[in-house]
Amino acid sequence: MERWLLNVETNCADPSKEKEFNKWYDTIHLADILETPGIVRASRYEKSNPAEGQGKYLAIYEIETENLDQTMAAFGERVNKIIEQGRMSELAVILGAHLYKQITAPIKSKRK
Repeated sequence: MERWLLNVETNCADPSKEKEFNKWYDTIHLADILETPGIVRASRYEKSNPAEGQGKYLAIYEIETENLDQTMAAFGERVNKIIEQGRMSELAVILGAHLYKQITAPIKSKRK
């Protein structure tokens, strides 16, 4: 089974509504995306000082699949369904999305 990361960089369209944006992303959107077969975990991060044109937020979706093309097709279908259901926030501005294939197993620090 292959392991992948899908990293999605976003900004909030209205900085005065970032609390609302983050609540939607954390309580609604991540759960909606995790309905996609093969996407097994999701987490989000905030960049402390993003430069102009960079995303302030990063969502990382962990994928475990035998067939990435099939998983990404299901992901696209899921996103379309979310949009059709009106569950996508107008505050979400996607700046980029990138896939990374895991090429080495995680290594833990020997320090405690």
